[in-house]
Amino acid sequence: MLKKLVLFVLFDLAFRIESANPPYGQLKITGTHVTNSSGSPVQLRGMSLYFSMWQSQFWNWDTVMRLRYGWNANIVRAPMGITNGGYLDNPEYNYGLMKAVIEAAINQGIYVIVDWHEEFAFQHYTQAIQFFTNISATYGNYPHIIYEIYNEPNGNVSWSTIKWYAEQVIPAIRKNDPNNIIVLGTPSWSSRVDTAADDPLSSTYSKNVAYTSHYYANVPSAQNDWQRNITTYAINKGLPIFITEYGTVNYTGNGAANQTESQKWWDYADQNLLSYCNWALDEVNEGAAALISGATASDVGNSAYWTTSGRMIQ
Repeated sequence: MLKKLVLFVLFDLAFRIESANPPYGQLKITGTHVTNSSGSPVQLRGMSLYFSMWQSQFWNWDTVMRLRYGWNANIVRAPMGITNGGYLDNPEYNYGLMKAVIEAAINQGIYVIVDWHEEFAFQHYTQAIQFFTNISATYGNYPHIIYEIYNEPNGNVSWSTIKWYAEQVIPAIRKNDPNNIIVLGTPSWSSRVDTAADDPLSSTYSKNVAYTSHYYANVPSAQNDWQRNITTYAINKGLPIFITEYGTVNYTGNGAANQTESQKWWDYADQNLLSYCNWALDEVNEGAAALISGATASDVGNSAYWTTSGRMIQ
């Protein structure tokens, strides 16, 4: 099945997508910031979709268009599930969903995070290499693309293992795409950016690489303060950070949306020009869902279908 994906790449290269320039053009990492090609810091704000295999009804042009114009998003995150019906079980289907979102983002002129959404990615590094080789060969010439090669490393996965995985995957991308940003997950479900700051990737791999920070706001205030403090520590050590996923609820994706703690995080991200995507654009029965049950892609821009969390992030 995976070999067939190579044929998709060859077919994809035979045509060009109708493309609109993304708002800041070609991005790069300059110091601790995501910047435009001139080195001026920029900030990306948008939404993450939900697991590809469980909310595929939103993995399409209609959703991306409504996020762009109805939610004023300049980025969309596409978290491709890997197990439990994801890419490893059904590669052609999930790859097709990813292509649809990427091409919609290119067409609409916003950035797109291509997310290998897994806690144990190092166990499937050969499949990740194949996937990112195909994606970078097909779309690497578009400045819209951001590669998130390891979403949330499980708490039992060491930083040395995460780095080893990155050292396998990054060269596969760079053979086809020397410029677009790559984002690497950090220990303990991408919460320990301080660990990465103490031992970042070597210069062989680190060009235009940022490191992931994830948070969920509805936890005790002291825990949020602690995570912001270690994030500041990492920034002060020179680590570029990208919040590829955050929630207004608790870390399970459930519970009530916490306006007060969420606002502290938004203020912190804005002060430090950290880019961020909210989890998640879906209609699953969870507190983190931005849409009410039964909503479809055509409802994304209609406030009547927004949940409490969905209204907060507008």
